[in-house]
Amino acid sequence: MIIYALSHQERAFALFFYNTVIQIIGGETIMPSEKVLEAKKAKVEQLTETLKSAVSCVLVDYRGITVEEDTKLRRELREANVKYSVEKNSMLRFALKNAGIEGLESVLEGTTAIAVSNDDQTAPARILGKFASASDGKFTLKAGMVDGEIYDENGVMALSKIPSKDVLLSQLVGSLQGPIQGLAAILKAVVDSKSEDAA
Repeated sequence: MIIYALSHQERAFALFFYNTVIQIIGGETIMPSEKVLEAKKAKVEQLTETLKSAVSCVLVDYRGITVEEDTKLRRELREANVKYSVEKNSMLRFALKNAGIEGLESVLEGTTAIAVSNDDQTAPARILGKFASASDGKFTLKAGMVDGEIYDENGVMALSKIPSKDVLLSQLVGSLQGPIQGLAAILKAVVDSKSEDAA
C-alpha cells in the first residue's frame, strides 16, 4: 500500500485526515478532494511554523463574546504585534505536535482561538487576561506557553499581571536615576574639594 512508503510523519498526517475528514453519506464513502487536503496540510504547516517561532502563546475559549468585542480585542492584539486566530482543535493538535510543544492537548475542546507573540513573553497573556477578567465568564483562558514552559489557566492569569517590557524598563530607569544623581553629586563634591585644595 502507498501509505507505507511515506515517512512516519506523513503517514500520521494521512491517517489523521482519513479518519477525520472522510464523510459517509448514504453508505457511500466520499473522499475529500485533493485540493481540500492540500489546503488543510498547508494550514497545519503554517500553524506549525508560527508556533515554532513563538516565544509565547495563549489558548482561549471565545464562545461568548460579541462581534464588537472581538473586533476591539483583535485591534489591541494587533497593536501589540500579537497574531490572533480562531483554529480547529484538530489542526492545532497536529501543529503543536509538529512544533514539539507538549502539554496543551488536553485543553483543545470546544471553541479555541490562539494568540501568539514572536518577541514579547507576556503580551498575549496580559491582553487576553485583562479581557477575560472583564468578560464575566463569556471569554475564558485555557492555557499558555512562554519559552517552552506550559501554564494552566491560573498560570496564564498570573502572567497577565506582569507589566509590559517597556513599563519594566521605564521602572528600572526610574529606580536607577536616584542613585546615579546621588553619585554624580558626590563626584562633583570630590572634584570641587580637590580644586579648593589645589588652590
